Amino acid sequence: MNTGGAETSIILFNMFIHSLEKKVRDIVHKAFWDCLEAQLKEDPPTYDHAIKLLGEIKESLLSFLLPGHTRLRSQITEVLDLDLIKQEAENGALDISELVKFVIGMMGTLCAPARDEDIKKLKDIHEIVPLFRAIFSVLDLMKMDMANFAVSSIRPKLMQQSAEYERKKFQEFLEKQPNSLDLATKWLQEAADDLAKLGHETLPPRCSDGATGGASTLCFTAVQNQAYLKLLKWDHVNRPFPETVLMDQTRFLEIQLELEQLLLVGTVLLVTFSAAGPALIDVPGFAEKIKTIVKVLLTGMHLPSFNMKESLATVGEKVCAEMNSCLSQHGFTPFSAEKEAVLKGQIQAVASPDNSICKLIDSRIQKFLENYLASSHQKSLPAIPGGLGPIQRELEEVTAKYIRLVNYNKMVFSPYYDAVLGKILTKEESQIIEKSEQS
Repeated sequence: MNTGGAETSIILFNMFIHSLEKKVRDIVHKAFWDCLEAQLKEDPPTYDHAIKLLGEIKESLLSFLLPGHTRLRSQITEVLDLDLIKQEAENGALDISELVKFVIGMMGTLCAPARDEDIKKLKDIHEIVPLFRAIFSVLDLMKMDMANFAVSSIRPKLMQQSAEYERKKFQEFLEKQPNSLDLATKWLQEAADDLAKLGHETLPPRCSDGATGGASTLCFTAVQNQAYLKLLKWDHVNRPFPETVLMDQTRFLEIQLELEQLLLVGTVLLVTFSAAGPALIDVPGFAEKIKTIVKVLLTGMHLPSFNMKESLATVGEKVCAEMNSCLSQHGFTPFSAEKEAVLKGQIQAVASPDNSICKLIDSRIQKFLENYLASSHQKSLPAIPGGLGPIQRELEEVTAKYIRLVNYNKMVFSPYYDAVLGKILTKEESQIIEKSEQS
């Protein structure tokens, strides 16, 4: 049975209903605001709609208050007393401008600092109807801020509960499958070996988190961080993922692919600016334009059908055309055909695994990730290494996502990692001592 046509019809019908609902909602809103404007222009003015809006504003302001805001609650209740406002309106004594002024002042008191500019703009609106509409728009933003703050406040507790639940379920699985940490053990062992080869055996025995491996000279935290860095170079096709990170394998793979694309983008940008010299470095928007071109042409670079050689050739053509155009606009001599050919060749060479510039950018990205991991619990974050400036924003976004994933995994599985590392690092220390005695 062919259901494709039916599904398409349902989708189109839902889109039509959504569009219709929006049109009806817009018509109703416009009618309300038109009616409000007409009432206020009457002689004398009618305030029915305005009073209704003030009532909604009053409820919104009261919803922002905490239990301890007694004085503010009294002020709002007293000034926005709807019964009194109706009496003033009936007797021609209502000053709607003063009420709105009070509302804006109270919004300024209750809003987040990020909304100060929005509150300032309200004070520049002098027509009542546009002002009411703008007030409701800012109130909606304030409600969103309040919801985000509430979520951020309870997130740590929710994460802790989630971590405890996952740890409990993993422990139940581990009791049924005693060898379920074999892959994770091998993963951590390789990380410890990597650090030992890099000369990290001089690290102090006590880690920043207080964990110790007996008298081990390899830090638990350093080994774990090295292990997580290895996940960004993982061969997902040919090698099983460690048990403790298996549930997040898709997320780690996504980050790995993002970093691989970012590596090529950063390398092409570095090659381009090196070829252009200082002429274009400070030209506003040039780096962003080149970056956009490269990112678009490298979209889908991990798909089997993607032709890297052809795509980089196109990148070279586009980059050279954009660069020569920019050079001409700013009074510089465009590239000769020979220089263009050299730059295009350098861009195409980026695809080679042995490309020295690509290796340099990769090592700096890895160093940034390593420093970020080491400082993830500190307020100050590491500086961006040289050459990565053009991709700083994208790199920080990917890194922040990676750090959140790592920190949550640590929260869940740290007890298992500590137990495994206690055995691994004791063995490492014995080997170091044995080598020292032999020498």
